[in-house]
Amino acid sequence: MPTIENQFLRVCVNAHGAELCSIFDKTRNHEVIWNADPAYWQRHAPVLFPFVGKVNKGAYRYKGISYSMGQHGFARDMDFTLESADEQSITFCLTSNEETLQKYPFPFELRITHTLDVHTLKVTWEVRNPSLAPMYFSIGGHPAFNVPADREQHRNDYYVQFKGSDTYSYILIDPKEEAANPNQPHLLETDAGVFPVTDHLFDNDALIFDDGQVQRASILYPDRTPYVTLSCKGFPSFGLWSKPHSDAPYICLEPWIGRVDNIGFDGELPEKYGVQELAGGDVFTASYTIEVH
Repeated sequence: MPTIENQFLRVCVNAHGAELCSIFDKTRNHEVIWNADPAYWQRHAPVLFPFVGKVNKGAYRYKGISYSMGQHGFARDMDFTLESADEQSITFCLTSNEETLQKYPFPFELRITHTLDVHTLKVTWEVRNPSLAPMYFSIGGHPAFNVPADREQHRNDYYVQFKGSDTYSYILIDPKEEAANPNQPHLLETDAGVFPVTDHLFDNDALIFDDGQVQRASILYPDRTPYVTLSCKGFPSFGLWSKPHSDAPYICLEPWIGRVDNIGFDGELPEKYGVQELAGGDVFTASYTIEVH
């Protein structure tokens, strides 16, 4: 498995899904990324492409044709090609093929680069449209962090911190419809952006923050010092998640460009919430960072 490291961190990325599998903190001698224990959740940090979340009723429409699509698209379950690797960065590439074109009728090239700089890992997505026609897509990150970092602690000893406001508005996924319910927003009151990880925080699945409210999110140790920070400047949506109704020892900080469909959405793909349009021959790039403190 390709690895990059410096005196502070060691990072491993798997060709399957171009998935970040490990950030080992040499200073504190512990693993930061969730170990994918299937008893809770069998992934580390999947890439969500060309969809984030579920499409309404498991299918989407484009030019009058209906296509079945599973949750979070298909890139996370495909083998990427290692394109380049050096002491600081690893780049994987996934290209459309006959299999993808049957369920997603757009040629594409998806490159994912992980770059290590001191205490910070930068994750860069590059989507290229090699055709003449426009393509439509969403893309997102889903990194899960070990919480607690210390076995003697508990997940509920930790805190989350958002930067920018004291009050945030979020929406939830309707369990029956398996779609977002923007008509019933909820308020998250914080103490200067800080709020505790409680037993029931994730009872209703992911907390979804739209409208660019969350550009920087940290997980804090019990003493409220920072453990890990994810920065996603310019991202329109953000998800906060752990397995509902469990004591799952991880928390996901999820930067999204696009998200799950709203309840009742039956429009065409170009009308989907947060979808990106990429003209023929153009390249889309976005990046977020993970800082280990």
